[in-house]
Amino acid sequence: MSGSLSRRTFLGSLTAGAMAVPLLPELQAAEQPRKSPSERITLGFIGVGTMGRGHLGGFLSMPDVQVVAVCDVVAERRNDAKKMVEMRYGKEKKSEFKGCLATNNFEDIIKRKDIDAVVIATPDHWHAIPCILAAREGKDIYCEKPLTHNIAEGRRIVTEVARAKIIFQTGSQQRSEFGNRFRLAVELVRNGRIGKIKTIRIGVGGPNVPCNLPEQAIPEGTDWDRWLGPAPKRGYHEELCPKGVHHHFPAWRRYREYAGGGLADMGAHHFDIAQWALDMDGSGPVEIIPPQKGDTGLKYVYANGVEMFHGGEADCVFVGTEGTIRVSRGKIESDPAEILKTPIGAKEFHVYPSSNHRKNWIECVRSRKQTICPAEVGHRSATICHLGNIGYQLRRTLKWDPVKEQFVDDAAANKLTTREPRPMWKI
Repeated sequence: MSGSLSRRTFLGSLTAGAMAVPLLPELQAAEQPRKSPSERITLGFIGVGTMGRGHLGGFLSMPDVQVVAVCDVVAERRNDAKKMVEMRYGKEKKSEFKGCLATNNFEDIIKRKDIDAVVIATPDHWHAIPCILAAREGKDIYCEKPLTHNIAEGRRIVTEVARAKIIFQTGSQQRSEFGNRFRLAVELVRNGRIGKIKTIRIGVGGPNVPCNLPEQAIPEGTDWDRWLGPAPKRGYHEELCPKGVHHHFPAWRRYREYAGGGLADMGAHHFDIAQWALDMDGSGPVEIIPPQKGDTGLKYVYANGVEMFHGGEADCVFVGTEGTIRVSRGKIESDPAEILKTPIGAKEFHVYPSSNHRKNWIECVRSRKQTICPAEVGHRSATICHLGNIGYQLRRTLKWDPVKEQFVDDAAANKLTTREPRPMWKI
């Protein structure tokens, strides 16, 4: 472990960063065009499990980028990723491709001067540290959702990204993809097609739970202590870090020590669409109400009176005074049906144009324009998930200040907005 990760206290910086909350600071244009826009953008990958491998394949298909390094704590995964890269570029001239670094230390990637940008697809508890350190090295960043493990981490990422003036994309692909269904739903809501919005229902899984898995033997080639990173020390289990190259989404998503449960896993996608439709990308709810007797799920209340419920018959359900829109990755429908039949006019509200999330990031890396889902947006959507988990954990009504990013007069709840990392992983 290099000394750079112990120079400062991570927790203290996180807490300080949460006090002052500028609105979408990274929306200020980063006018720093690349020296040679005709050249390939060089990428390093941090985390090449199932999601990271999917991103790797996607970026390898782009002629205007070149992957030069991969990182993973499991030897089989990083070696497999290295093989993918070298098979893709193997026929190119040696002057254009000099091989792919495979390492278990992400700092080997972010310290390299010849790497322009990084793709981070680690477990959630491992997003903040590489994001912060990569930003300090001036690397542009694509980071998977949910953006953070806790609320304070998110504000810290936003601050570092704004300070470094880098281009950041959160992996909230529904803003760009899935047949334009979510984008259309947002435009319909924002243009008043269902009247005044009253309620939103988000159909995703449950909150996180403490990890109680038994200890297993650590497989050869797996750096288990590095997988844990800032999380509490515990024994290895393959549900958290599967052996070798796997083709499923591991169960670390369920557990409080590493992630936010189903509520955050898919909720980071669907709550993100709700925030977008409400024009709340830089804000959030003001009250969190856990389910009472007879309720189906936790409730969020916004300052304008809109109520958003955890639980529903579709990914996102928008209910207004004049109709309802139900949208999922596979379909969109409305009641009455005529809502979907009237095109959005040229002079009406239209969302940011993007049909390919990865390509949007690469285009913005070149142009230095803002991405469709920058750090502030990713942080605010992840915050919705964290607020829900805290509400389920404490089982009482919570008052939230989305400007200060603190619970109102509630020390116990505010304590859950951050976490003390293991000492060796403080920055």
